[in-house]
Amino acid sequence: MNLKHKLHHPVFKVLNEAANESGTKTFVVGGFVRDILLQRPNKDIDIVVEGNGIEFARKVANKLENVRGFSVFKNFGTAMIKLDDYELEFVGARKESYRAESRKPIVENGTIAEDQERRDFTINAMSISLNNVDFGELIDPFEGQKDLDNGILKTPLHSDQTYSDDPLRMMRAIRFASQLHFKIEDQSFNSIVKNQERLSIVSAERINIELNKIMESPQPSIGLELLYLTGIMEQILPEVHALQGVDEIDGQTHKDNFYHTIEVVDNTAETSTNVWLRWAALLHDIGKPPTKRFDQEIGWTFHSHEMRGAKMVPAIFKRLKLPMNDKMKYVKELVYLSSRPAALSKDIVSDSAVRRLLHDAGDYIDDLMLLVEADITSKNKERVKRYKDNFKEVRKKLKEIEEKDQVRNFQPPVSGEEIMSTFSLKPCKAIGDLKSAIKEAILEGEIPNEREAAFNFMLKKGEELGLKQ
Repeated sequence: MNLKHKLHHPVFKVLNEAANESGTKTFVVGGFVRDILLQRPNKDIDIVVEGNGIEFARKVANKLENVRGFSVFKNFGTAMIKLDDYELEFVGARKESYRAESRKPIVENGTIAEDQERRDFTINAMSISLNNVDFGELIDPFEGQKDLDNGILKTPLHSDQTYSDDPLRMMRAIRFASQLHFKIEDQSFNSIVKNQERLSIVSAERINIELNKIMESPQPSIGLELLYLTGIMEQILPEVHALQGVDEIDGQTHKDNFYHTIEVVDNTAETSTNVWLRWAALLHDIGKPPTKRFDQEIGWTFHSHEMRGAKMVPAIFKRLKLPMNDKMKYVKELVYLSSRPAALSKDIVSDSAVRRLLHDAGDYIDDLMLLVEADITSKNKERVKRYKDNFKEVRKKLKEIEEKDQVRNFQPPVSGEEIMSTFSLKPCKAIGDLKSAIKEAILEGEIPNEREAAFNFMLKKGEELGLKQ
């Protein structure tokens, strides 16, 4: 098959010219070729040459007019050219061998055939010639095009060798299955199960990159279920793995919280591209296994699982080397608050309950509502309709009360300094008591969120406490 009609960007003409002038066999490889055949956009072009990739990249850079950046990575034998719309990475064709204790290969110069052989999957082991003699010709030694057509992920070599050599490829297999909605070939799947413990030699940073790509995919549950079925979930996210299973006592069961959770993640993916909201969905029930109890009268309980789960979030982020900043705080807060709107939706929604939710959730309130609506996974259509109708009422109340009372990111209308000045106080417990009383009065709707009302309330409360102006 010839694909030269797909190589319409001017950079391919320059690559062809540089290859002919230098006599260097040159190929575009990997994901760019795969995505041409899938008709998916891809702005990253990987170029392999039989020779010195860095020297060839310099020749190409000198021929291009719109170069925004040129970088050389000598330790890896690679170079990168950044254009306005594309990034080109250059490397010499390589053959690799591995040691058991490391995923870093021993690299030697090789041919394009040897380079394709070392690739992770057949769909990424195709190349297109950029040489005059066969410009645009697809080179597909492992029938990657056939696997693309059939939606199959398999390795060029025996999968045991591929995954043992570089265990990160197991995560990549699951990530591609999730992104492309492909099936992992049976032998390859069984090899992942057999070799999954080899992931222990892979850094947490590399694992979380693949994990986030799974979470960002259109239907994350595909990858999340594969992580569970292969045993990888138990290794990297035991807190999520522990959600799986159903216990029964006296004929009473609870739902399988793992499969419920990945359905919630999918539901959030339908309403938002925010990967951290999806993380909150993934972790929102992790407090359930350690808080699970059976009560003879009411059945299975998970009291305070939100609080327990929220406390678990920082350790998970630290272990996986995820950002320990506002992203972690966001996920932690959403997990902590994840049952609050649901509790409101079961009852008549009081203004004070909505004020407290607005106060506690602050800027997270909109995403919190997306999360709790995604959490409706019941197969009972009447129950789902009732919850959704009640959530509409909660949203309506949230809007009305926010416009009227402005309690989101609430700051007390009367400061501690004003209280000290009014009652001639030095720092003491009474100041905190008065501030708390003002806040409670506003949240309960006893007084409006206005300075004059709050100040008068403070005077009255101060008098009750025996304070003198």
